[in-house]
This record gives sequence, structure tokens and C-alpha cells, in this order.
Amino acid sequence: MSGPSPKISVGDTLPSGKFAYVPFTPALADSVTTTLSTDEWKGKKVVLFSVPGAFTPTCHINHLPPYLAKYDEFKAKGVDVIAVVAANDAFVMSAWGRIEGCNEKILTLSDPNTAFSASLGLTVDLSAVGFGTRTARYALIIDDLVVKYVEVEPGREVSVSGADAVLARL
Repeated sequence: MSGPSPKISVGDTLPSGKFAYVPFTPALADSVTTTLSTDEWKGKKVVLFSVPGAFTPTCHINHLPPYLAKYDEFKAKGVDVIAVVAANDAFVMSAWGRIEGCNEKILTLSDPNTAFSASLGLTVDLSAVGFGTRTARYALIIDDLVVKYVEVEPGREVSVSGADAVLARL
């Protein structure tokens, strides 16, 4: 199995995109969605990693938790924002973040209809297992909207998009 071929490369400017997001204010977490634009990352160093689905075994056990565990290491390397994105709706992403204890450390973003990931060429068709089109498993390092790292998993494992691989490239 091989992953998709990205339409974006190191040195490219990140295209504009929007994500659905539920702020981590507990009183609002079940009733309010907002949008976060990639334009808000101007002047910031951002680590964005993508998973095919919140609560799915590999994503829930092997992908998100190491990012949370190594949060301080990312911050020590100058990362302003760590975000995970998936095709799940904003409320599912919020619930996943709350269960995992992300608080505001890691933003849990919804990529509605995989629009942003599709613009990067980073979707995967999982219709054969009943999931439809999803965001691929990938990671980006973005510095002032310029892509410094882009890697896509060739299979189901977490390697090039995992916390250790990304930390090594910062």
C-alpha cells in the first residue's frame, strides 16, 4: 500500500484553507463551532498532522498521544501551534481532544469534506471499509506559511508523520 502523492512540496506557500473548530471552552464545547483559517498561521511555526479518523485505533493509540506527550519538546523547538486534522465533524474532533486531554495544547480541527487536504492532494479513499474519503495520514511543518516538511505515510503505520519524525526535522 502506498500513500497519496502530495501536490505541495517543501518551499511552497501553504494554500489558504479553513477548518471547523470547537473552542475548548467547556461551556461552549457542545454548542459552538467556529472556523480557523490557515491565514491565522502567518508569522507562526505550525506542526499540522492528519489522521484518517478520530477514535480509530491507530490514530487514537499511536498517532495523537505521542504529540501530546512531547508537547513541551515541540514548544522548546519554537513551535507555536500543534494541530491535528481529520475529516470527522468539529464536534467529534472536540470530543476526541477532550477525551485525550488536549485542552488547548493541540488543536483538533475538522477538515469538512476533506477540502483542505484535497487541495494538497492528501486524501485517501477508504470506501472499501465503509469510511468514504478521508484525510490521509500526513504531517507538515509550516513556518510563516511556508512548508518546511511534508511527509505522507505509505501505509497504515505511523512513522514519517509521527511526533518523533517531526521533532527530528524541527
